[in-house]
This record gives sequence, structure tokens and C-alpha cells, in this order.
Amino acid sequence: MSEPIRFPTKIAVLLRDDLASWQRLNVTAFLVSGIAHATPEILGEPYEDGDDTGYLPMFGQPVLVFAGTADVLAAARQRALGRGLRISIFTDELFHTGNDRDNRAAVRAVPGEKLALAGLAVHGPKNAVDKILKGTTLHR
Repeated sequence: MSEPIRFPTKIAVLLRDDLASWQRLNVTAFLVSGIAHATPEILGEPYEDGDDTGYLPMFGQPVLVFAGTADVLAAARQRALGRGLRISIFTDELFHTGNDRDNRAAVRAVPGEKLALAGLAVHGPKNAVDKILKGTTLHR
């Protein structure tokens, strides 16, 4: 039997616990795109089926999804920034915009400590990400 693969890093998405199902899915998709952009080296190889049809690569390690209150998200944001880790964020305002330019303007209009975070994503060393996620639970 082969040894299980152990990853030195963790990819985590933290969602606010009061989001509707469609919002959780939408926010997660947007957030992980930021992680993929910032750390392309964690992408695996492209996929190919038995008919030689090619498919895009995906992360080479699992993405864990957590939930927490608005206060927990704000604290996680602070801890991530305090540890020097880059994060992707999604704010409530982004549910009402329709394009990337307006999304960036909506975030830019609010000081960081006042952002109404719907979610955030982080990639980094396992122990650092675990500390950032203090007070969260795995999403159900």
C-alpha cells in the first residue's frame, strides 16, 4: 500500500455562516480563483480522459471549506494579514455588482476593518492557516 500524500500547505475558504446556498457556492468559486492566480504552482497537471480529451488542471491538494460568524471572519482576516499571508476576499457589496471593475471599486470604497466579509480564502503553511481559522467549523 502506498503512503498517503501529506501536504505542507493548506488551502482554506472561510464563509460567513448566514449565507444562502447559492451565495456560498458563488463566493467559494470567486475566492479560490484568487488563490489559483496567486499561487499557480499549487495547480496539478491537466486531466485527460480515455478518449484523449483534455481538461483544465485543478489544485493538486484539497480545498477545505469552513464557516464562521462575521466577527470570526474579521478576526481571521486580521490574523492572516498579521502573518503576512495573502488572502482573497468577497464582500456583501459584490453580490450587487456585475463586473470586475465595479467589484474592485466596491472593495476600495471601504476601510479594511469595516469590510462586510462574506468570505475569504487563504493558502499557506498548515499551522499558520489553522491559527488563522481559530473559531471556525468545517462547512456542512
